[in-house]
Amino acid sequence: MTASSLEYTGIKNSKPIHWNLSVSELIKDAVLAKQGVLTKSGALACNTGQFTGRSPKDKYIVVDSLTERTIWWGEVNHKLSITSFDRLYLKITAYLSNQDLYVKDVSACAAEKYKMNIRLVTEYAWQGIFAHNLFLRPEAEELVNFKEDWLILSAPGFTADIKEDGPSSENFTIINFTKKIILIGGTAYTGEIKKAVFTVLNYSLPQEKNVLPMHCSANIGERGDTAIFFGLSGTGKTTLSADPARKLIGDDEHGWDANSVFNLEGGCYAKCVNLSQEKEPQIFNAIKSGTLLENISFYPDSIEVDYTNTAKTENTRAAYPIDFMENTVKPSLGKPPENIFFLTADAFGVLPPISKLNIHQAMYHFISGYTSKVAGTEIGITEPQITFSACFGKPFLPLNPIRYASMLGERLKSTSINVWLINTGWTGGSYGTGDRIQLKYTRAMITAALNGELDKVTFQKHRIFELDMPISCPGVPAALLDPESTWTDKMEYRIKAENLAYKFQENFTEYRRH
Repeated sequence: MTASSLEYTGIKNSKPIHWNLSVSELIKDAVLAKQGVLTKSGALACNTGQFTGRSPKDKYIVVDSLTERTIWWGEVNHKLSITSFDRLYLKITAYLSNQDLYVKDVSACAAEKYKMNIRLVTEYAWQGIFAHNLFLRPEAEELVNFKEDWLILSAPGFTADIKEDGPSSENFTIINFTKKIILIGGTAYTGEIKKAVFTVLNYSLPQEKNVLPMHCSANIGERGDTAIFFGLSGTGKTTLSADPARKLIGDDEHGWDANSVFNLEGGCYAKCVNLSQEKEPQIFNAIKSGTLLENISFYPDSIEVDYTNTAKTENTRAAYPIDFMENTVKPSLGKPPENIFFLTADAFGVLPPISKLNIHQAMYHFISGYTSKVAGTEIGITEPQITFSACFGKPFLPLNPIRYASMLGERLKSTSINVWLINTGWTGGSYGTGDRIQLKYTRAMITAALNGELDKVTFQKHRIFELDMPISCPGVPAALLDPESTWTDKMEYRIKAENLAYKFQENFTEYRRH
């Protein structure tokens, strides 16, 4: 293809445009341009520069006749005028016209009838590797007449003029739903690309296709039963869904329609901090030639990665195609779920390690998206902090969370799906005095739920949270199943539990009026 092939975007490039290079070609270009280095395992390591994570406050949506009344404006979704978008678009295309460019054509949604074609134009070869690894990879014949549904222009070297361009920072991610264009500038962190696409799907799939998009992992058992796992960072979503007895559909983003659960992506974007072959062998073994590593550090005088080194960031990442993982299902889809798990790491030690939710409780806990941060995870945190993230993915929701929760409720009403709340946090006391619930017990509880063994046991109701708790579970001490029984000071337990229950109610206030 020639440079003229991008002229329809406004990019009039006098320098080379590299169309859909192979990963090996992209690696070669990245190394020659000194954008990255090869590691001992063969993976390419790159630094994303100033930004080593997403910048939620710098994400904008263009407000126009399509979005003005549909977007959930406020803390998550910030408005940008049509005029500001058009000005920035002209500036970015002018900037990119003077760069060597890499074009990568990919798609999203493993269910063929929902497939969304994406064209990424970027100035960095390694961002092309990211797109190749994280999204679905079209066959050669599909690329011949490829036409994108969405265009992404990623210009890490371009910064906005705060005084005249609209964004309040030099870096930005802007989504224009009418023109179906995403602009990313001033940041090289590839997670912005991934989550911008997820935001687009969170807008279009519910409204246009009646598909529930979900921030979750999913796997399939030997008898074809699907399970999905919702959970915020630190709750064990990736660890618990990577089950050697079950095949992985995907580790992060999925859609759910009347007939299936399907992966929205074609790869994984795994955290690497403290990664080891012993703890997470599947992820460790996936880091090989073709994998992109971000912001890692090396052992001195070597090209061997030191995953314990967080000098650059704790948010070190590995991006690789899902087929780099063992035990995956192809294509990346399965039947509607039989079991849904909401994971929370309750640092206050008051929630049951497993409880069964009815439909109303499921919708309530889905909207709440509760977990807690503990001391040492962030500067300034000296005691457990409550965290709520609606639908376990609040930063990526363009619609009101009630919309997604209602869709979940509709699916639960017409099926016999089991919904479970799993506490992977503390028991016998809060963080600092109690103990973290052992992983082997959490796995045993999830296995019992998946195998139907909990259908045969008696449940008792929690006096404060009104959750149904099993009185027994294979492989789990009975005393562990009722959190109050694990505390020495029963009064202290009730105070902590009532305080958390109040925080749930307080958080839900903003959604209750809907």
